Amino acid sequence: MGKGVFQVPIAYNEPIKSYAPGTPERAAVLEQYKAYYNSHVDVPMYINGAEVRTGDTRNMTPPHDHKHIVGLYHLATEQNVQEAVSGALAARGAWAAMPWEQRAAIFLKAAELIAGPYRAKINAATMMAQSKTIHQAEIDAACEFIDFLRFNVAYMQEIYEGQPESAEGIWNRVEYRPLEGFVYAITPFNFTAIAGNLPASAAMMGNVVVWKPSDSQIFSAKVIIDVFQEAGLPAGVINVVYGDPVMISNTVLASPDFSGLHFTGSTSVFKALWKQIGTQIDTYKTYPRIVGETGGKDFIVAHPTAHPQQVATAMVRGAFEFQGQKCSAASRVYLPKSTADDILERVKSDLGTINAPGSPEDMSNFVTAVIHEASFDKLVSYIESAKADPDAEIIAGGTYDKSKGYFISPTVIVTSNPHYKTMETELFGPVLTVYIYEDNAWEDTLALVDSTSEYALTGAVLATDRYAISQATEALQNCAGNFYINDKPTGAVVGQQPFGGARASGTNDKAGSPQNLLRWVSPRLIKETFVTPVDYRYPFLG
Repeated sequence: MGKGVFQVPIAYNEPIKSYAPGTPERAAVLEQYKAYYNSHVDVPMYINGAEVRTGDTRNMTPPHDHKHIVGLYHLATEQNVQEAVSGALAARGAWAAMPWEQRAAIFLKAAELIAGPYRAKINAATMMAQSKTIHQAEIDAACEFIDFLRFNVAYMQEIYEGQPESAEGIWNRVEYRPLEGFVYAITPFNFTAIAGNLPASAAMMGNVVVWKPSDSQIFSAKVIIDVFQEAGLPAGVINVVYGDPVMISNTVLASPDFSGLHFTGSTSVFKALWKQIGTQIDTYKTYPRIVGETGGKDFIVAHPTAHPQQVATAMVRGAFEFQGQKCSAASRVYLPKSTADDILERVKSDLGTINAPGSPEDMSNFVTAVIHEASFDKLVSYIESAKADPDAEIIAGGTYDKSKGYFISPTVIVTSNPHYKTMETELFGPVLTVYIYEDNAWEDTLALVDSTSEYALTGAVLATDRYAISQATEALQNCAGNFYINDKPTGAVVGQQPFGGARASGTNDKAGSPQNLLRWVSPRLIKETFVTPVDYRYPFLG
């Protein structure tokens, strides 16, 4: 047990490297990218500290070069998943009993490994697996992941320091116990940092985890696993399985020891899992914690006083960085009639300077590929529908090609119908839809923004009129868990903008804050009385 009152290092946000021509970080990541591209990695599952290979494999291919195979991964059987659950439960006793500062040291070491010797590896793997530009990989796979690890350790200490008052002759104290059982982490393809944080944040608080990464992110998930192992994470604390999501979830959720779900992914899957947990509630030893961040139909609304170039930049960056494959990406925009033409011309001008989508290895590319063929085909169907629809006009982009990579040009649709399908449907790709409103309909437009979507993740207002900003902040308070004033609706930074949304966008437990970590503990109040009463009679009895 601990023998001191320890203070963890002060958390700070990892500085973002530039990767400008001639910099050492640019040379290092390109060298690592080439090494990955020319190799063939065999990715096993990791169960109770052992590498597990089943021989039932799937290939890994870059989205921007889908005929090129860079490795394979092994799919779990039901028995493998049961072994992962058993391995987690076997590790729980020792891990939960480990002094918190020893757990903290493991994850602080992981942060330093990513900041140093693993930086090029995790960035190049993210470029390869998820087709991110080096800038998007750097801010995600390196910096945000490092930030999660550092800040969560600081939040852990902050949580443990939260103690009740004690009266004379009494000592009240609270233990923040890990959940009784294990946590199931399901992570998405689009953020390597999220893939690492969901299992790590629960484990940091003393929990054991079964982790299922997205099939489309396993190449970079392998680097996360390597980092955790080198940092000294004990066997069985985080067990990693790949494969059929339905089978894996059914097997995990059948265990009476299931105690929590940490999820990022689609709304429909999250709802289905929540329903499944509910129907099986009598199975569990404890009420499971359910934490999820799901979809978004994120907005930008511009007031007539907004600067046109600022709005255009927010649109291009907010909608088309990482091909719009962020749950926070701008997807619907409301422009005032008086400035709409100017703003849209600026958007088209900016898009005209962007290369055709290509490989992230070419660092002159701003846009690369969407994640897989199913995503490509879905997006193309909406683009083709817009071309034929009298309510819509494509003013930029609208082209696509999947012969080598799943490439879709940044596409801007202008619609006369505020409820047009691409104004309401989550697309998760480089397609942005614009509705133009009458300048005198500002308040009605705010009501429209609030009522159009089932989601409530991110949104932004751009204006110079402070009354308009105040109106928007109030009117849109329920339709964006992260609300941005005079900025794009993406780019939340750990420790600065805790992230999460409500409505159909999730449980709003704010990753990157103590609120999220509190979901992975079960507090126990201990009251100790120093002089114990020996007479049941109270003074009122006379």
